[in-house]
Amino acid sequence: MTDHATTAVLWGGDADPTCLFTAFLETVAQRPDARAVDDGSVGVSYAELLRWARSIAVLLDEHGVAPGDPVAVTGRRGAAVVAAMLGVTLHGAVYVPLDPEYPAPRLQHMLGDSGAKVLLHEGPAAALDSASAAVEIPALGELPAPDGLLAARRPAACRPDTAFYVIYTSGSTGWPKGVAIPHSCLDNMVQWQATHSPRPDLRTAQFAPLNFDVFFQEVLGTLRGGGTVVIAPERLRRDPVGLLDWLVEERIERLFLPFVALQMLATVAGATPDLGGVRLAEVNTAGEQLVATEQIREMFRRLPGARLVNHYGQSESAMVSSHILPADPGQWPATPPIGVPLPGCELLVDPESADDPTVGELLVAGLPVSLGYLHQPELTARRFTTVPPTPHGHTRTFRTGDLVRLRDGVVRFLSRMDDDVKIRGYRVNLTEVDVHLLGRPGVGAAACVAMETAGGTRVLRAAVTADADGPPPDVAAALDRLREVLPEASVPLSITVLSDLPRTPSGKTDRDAVAELIAADVHHR
Repeated sequence: MTDHATTAVLWGGDADPTCLFTAFLETVAQRPDARAVDDGSVGVSYAELLRWARSIAVLLDEHGVAPGDPVAVTGRRGAAVVAAMLGVTLHGAVYVPLDPEYPAPRLQHMLGDSGAKVLLHEGPAAALDSASAAVEIPALGELPAPDGLLAARRPAACRPDTAFYVIYTSGSTGWPKGVAIPHSCLDNMVQWQATHSPRPDLRTAQFAPLNFDVFFQEVLGTLRGGGTVVIAPERLRRDPVGLLDWLVEERIERLFLPFVALQMLATVAGATPDLGGVRLAEVNTAGEQLVATEQIREMFRRLPGARLVNHYGQSESAMVSSHILPADPGQWPATPPIGVPLPGCELLVDPESADDPTVGELLVAGLPVSLGYLHQPELTARRFTTVPPTPHGHTRTFRTGDLVRLRDGVVRFLSRMDDDVKIRGYRVNLTEVDVHLLGRPGVGAAACVAMETAGGTRVLRAAVTADADGPPPDVAAALDRLREVLPEASVPLSITVLSDLPRTPSGKTDRDAVAELIAADVHHR
């Protein structure tokens, strides 16, 4: 990395976050009878949620779990899993979420790799082989009567450098790798979220899967501020029509969605005559580049009380920066910036060229940086690098692998450095192609992919889905338009119309799966 004097740097300001469980106890004292979690079958007050968490912490004591031990938790998204996460935290153990929607071999790897001493589960025990003791999460109605020991159960010592959770993200070996997130990272994000939103006590949808870091932002950011976490039914993940109805029925005020899901919701909203029942005050999107499509702009024109916020982060740093889009959707750029760093976060650019220090790989320093990868010291050393003291005194950074431009006090995402593709020697940004396809009539979603031909040549192909309320996509016209606005190397050879774009468990477009569908379509033509 070049000297910091020749590197673009952005600082989010000083931060001294409170331990999130300390803050949660304060909220319980202030709002004991307020609704904390509602999962459709169980409604839990703040006082009940604390009692539930304390009971689970006592249960971990009984099974010999010590502070710092990993504890795995699996079950449907709901009040029981939230209580289990808080119980693990109260005990001082390390929370390891296992999403039951994942394939069993993947869960088996995560359970074994984490070294979890106990597997807390809701309902029947998961079909997993492990040295972990399988312990069922007690139901709210089955908790023991309160006694002095339970009421006196206090949180374990909360130190900034202790791990709060281990989350698993895709690995180059084909198996996921664990990332250990400390309190310094999560406490900071949770405090920021509670103070950053229009109100701290918003009624918030819980939409993200257990193994996606936005889950913690939805749940803990809401509980930190005294709001209500409303669990979205699993069926709504691929049902934007049902999701819009559910938002109205449940009076949801804050929503976190990946871009693809937001685009689908906006498309449905465009076909809905009356949005008067929608009470959204804030919509947050993260996980992939936000594209301000006309459908999304129109939805927010019809929801003048709602604001759109673009979030940026990685599993290795949870939450790094944010950008609030202007109130007037007409002022939105096609690809909004990822914004400014959170308090306690320092962003640096490792330039691609000495001629322009504002463009290069984004490095994260300060509170958001995690402890590194579990059992992978070589990978940790490559991605978490030691640098000379930064302008704000940090010496450890996380290399994001994202190419950005830092200018005028904000950061703009350009591309993934490792996902940029070369076509006949030219660098092509796949997101740029997506943006132009999304601007075509009849296109609801789009993804461009790089594919290898039988002769070993790399080519571009694309897939789109039809807009639910428009004419079918005109593939020939779309290709003609791409030829008008993109270099020849950036124009895909073909466009395949699919009923849906495959997504990863976290909601991002799964380009590998899209490529497989395109290959099958091309083969059968």
